[in-house]
Amino acid sequence: MEQFRIEVADNKAFGRFLNIKAIKNEQYQIYNDQQERIGTIEIDNEDRQHYRQSLDCKVDLPLLNSIRDSILLHEEQELAIK
Repeated sequence: MEQFRIEVADNKAFGRFLNIKAIKNEQYQIYNDQQERIGTIEIDNEDRQHYRQSLDCKVDLPLLNSIRDSILLHEEQELAIK
């Protein structure tokens, strides 16, 4: 399982660091700085702009969109390196 850290702007326009753990089939768990899981996101393979979130997700939609974009950027960079 791959883990990486991202920085996204929250609704207060401040940077927020989150830890992301890739689990399987385009699913990623999102952790805060206290290592508490605050949600899971599954990115659609067919349309990368669509995703599903876990029912217990504690992240609002604008922040979740930023998280998705950061995950996709991370994946693109990983492919470019290989």
